[in-house]
Amino acid sequence: MSIDRFVLAFAGLMIVLSLLLGIYSSPNWFWFTAFVGANLFQSAFTGFCPLALILKKMGVRPGAAF
Repeated sequence: MSIDRFVLAFAGLMIVLSLLLGIYSSPNWFWFTAFVGANLFQSAFTGFCPLALILKKMGVRPGAAF
């Protein structure tokens, strides 16, 4: 799995998880959903993604975007 696919899968998982926690636990989890979405948005323009840097250092195969 490339870094690109891993980042997208991880972001999707975090969004779904935080939405479920926001619905069933505390509405404050929606702030985490907003953070993940904002990070995805800024990485689309800047190419900077903290998770991609960590994965690159771990030796995960790079993709086209990161």
